[in-house]
Amino acid sequence: MGKMKKSGDTNMTVGKPLPLILRFVIPLFIGNVFQQFYNMVDSVIVGRFVGADALGAVGSTGTIMFLLLGFGTGLASGFAVLPAQQYGADDYRAMKKSVANGILLSLVVSAATTAIGIIFMHPLLRLMNTPEEIYDYAYSYIIWIVYGIIAIVFYNLFAAILRAVGNSKAPLFFLILSAVLNIFLDLLCIAVFKMGTMGAAVATDISQGVSAILSFAYIWKKFPMLVPEREDWRFHREATRKQMGVGLPMGLQFAITASGTIVMQAAINIFGAVAISAFTAGSKLTGLLTQGFPSIGQAMATYCAQNYGKGELSRVKTGVRQSMYVSSVYAVIALGLTVVLLKPMMMLFFGADADITAYLPYAKTYTCLSGIFYIPLGLIFVYRNAMQGLGMGLLPMMGGLVEFFARIACAVIAMNVKIFAVAAFCDPAAWICAGIYFVVAYSISMKRFFRRQQEDAEFKALNRM
Repeated sequence: MGKMKKSGDTNMTVGKPLPLILRFVIPLFIGNVFQQFYNMVDSVIVGRFVGADALGAVGSTGTIMFLLLGFGTGLASGFAVLPAQQYGADDYRAMKKSVANGILLSLVVSAATTAIGIIFMHPLLRLMNTPEEIYDYAYSYIIWIVYGIIAIVFYNLFAAILRAVGNSKAPLFFLILSAVLNIFLDLLCIAVFKMGTMGAAVATDISQGVSAILSFAYIWKKFPMLVPEREDWRFHREATRKQMGVGLPMGLQFAITASGTIVMQAAINIFGAVAISAFTAGSKLTGLLTQGFPSIGQAMATYCAQNYGKGELSRVKTGVRQSMYVSSVYAVIALGLTVVLLKPMMMLFFGADADITAYLPYAKTYTCLSGIFYIPLGLIFVYRNAMQGLGMGLLPMMGGLVEFFARIACAVIAMNVKIFAVAAFCDPAAWICAGIYFVVAYSISMKRFFRRQQEDAEFKALNRM
């Protein structure tokens, strides 16, 4: 059956890899930047209209948000790897079944993640040394984020399914629309209705819900090859095994990494509310400027999945190598922008009555230390997502464990020596260790894939004789 080219989809198994990847990355990058605006706008509006303590509260829960949402969205993104491989292999009938299966699995994941978040939120905030002066603000924000997990999971699922067939533009359009809606709702809920940090979370939930609905409607109308038939709406054993085989390790990998960042946040919290607020503002800038790395990673997942489905391992290797060059150049640019934009960003977050000079040293320490080590961060995204696109689950998850233990070690040292720079080095320490791990793991895995491909070719040749 030939490839049925639909409007907006991209076959990444033909053509020069680098132009294909770059065309795919640009919409992803813009979309990821707008995704960052959700939390950034929450933080800016909360900081200006509620106060510095509320800003610190929103920031202090960022690691918990990453834990819960990372697990849910990691699973959902993993569920889209199988449809991408089936798209590369032109197996549209199987693709419909795996899409339906992914939706059903995402419903289960959303319900379980929401329940866990509600049950364990208070103990987790206490475990993180959350200061009393920001505790109520923090709980009010994060619990309402938990209530809206289903919207966030399903937007990420539908966006990943669209990317599986090479469409990165439609998710971008819906994300920009919902980002604008989020700004409006933030101002309405916080500045007009005086809902505090809860208002910021409610605005995020509604905006992500709109993104999810629009993405689903677009798939239904424009991509009939992705729309399941009536008989597909049930759990399929083989699809469940494969999707959980990739999705569960991806979700656990996010959860493991987030657990390390929770310990890092606990180390930051011992330095007080000023340090927490400064770290929050600095990490928002870092999060914004590093969005090129997950964008390249997402492109690699789709690129590698499609080419693996077609059996084009040489194209996989070429695309990964060229993506690493792009990632390294981006890392240098991002470091320069970090230095230039830090002070203006700090002034954006805090009201006119705030003493920026009290916050700036903490923020500068964290952002500059991180920026120096952006290249190892790029290694993680390129090689990890490439391995996930190839259908591997365990090895990428092990990389999350490497990050976890590196952050834990650094955070424990920081809490004992009580030096902020050591706490701020938790992220770079994790990136360096995990970057080395992924380079080695990818190299070994690719040798294994090529050897298996050669053995299969020799076996087929013998059978033809």
